[in-house]
Amino acid sequence: MISVLLADDQALVRAGFRALLNAESDIEVVAEAADGVEAVRLVEETRPDVVLMDIRMPGVDGLEATRRIAAEPGLAATRVVILTTFELDEYVFEALRSGASGFLVKDTEPVELLRGVRAVAAGDALLSPSVTRRVIGEFATPGRGRPTAPPAELEQLTDREREVMVLVGEGLSNDEIAGRLVISPATAKTHVSRAMIKLGARDRAQLVVYAYEAGLIRPGWLT
Repeated sequence: MISVLLADDQALVRAGFRALLNAESDIEVVAEAADGVEAVRLVEETRPDVVLMDIRMPGVDGLEATRRIAAEPGLAATRVVILTTFELDEYVFEALRSGASGFLVKDTEPVELLRGVRAVAAGDALLSPSVTRRVIGEFATPGRGRPTAPPAELEQLTDREREVMVLVGEGLSNDEIAGRLVISPATAKTHVSRAMIKLGARDRAQLVVYAYEAGLIRPGWLT
């Protein structure tokens, strides 16, 4: 059973998501929050697998709430998916940097929402190649925040791990990476996992951030 916490200041939005998710046999909404402070408190209490977090809420917003959740070691197993009205929300890249595992637009098709919740619960990032390219191209501009992968950390990666990290940054899946490098999907997954461990990344979404901020990928390279 996948446990989900809903964080949105609009009760009607929460009700819609709750009805959709609870109708599934393998998903259960365990808590709801109307602001960031309540979201963080309830995440600490319920330890959900996935948090669907509205990025704009009164008081502590979804961005700060995500940052607080990601900074708590005891909540490492909880994955945050940012909910936004627009696909290219100006805060999306910052949310990924803060520890979000991906994002969904609120008007996404129900089947895509369910698929996304299951994917994130399984440890995947909710970032398609096209969205990854647009997020980096639009918002990953020089001067936006501090670098998160200093050279000393990158030096721990093997040449193959760096190569795989670049492909993750392009939004490729393990199967696609395997095809590109002519290796098995299992081997690709191993390289991704090792890179994540060495860099202290929570998931693939943060590898995208690291790949950009380390200079392995730059806006304009992904076309």
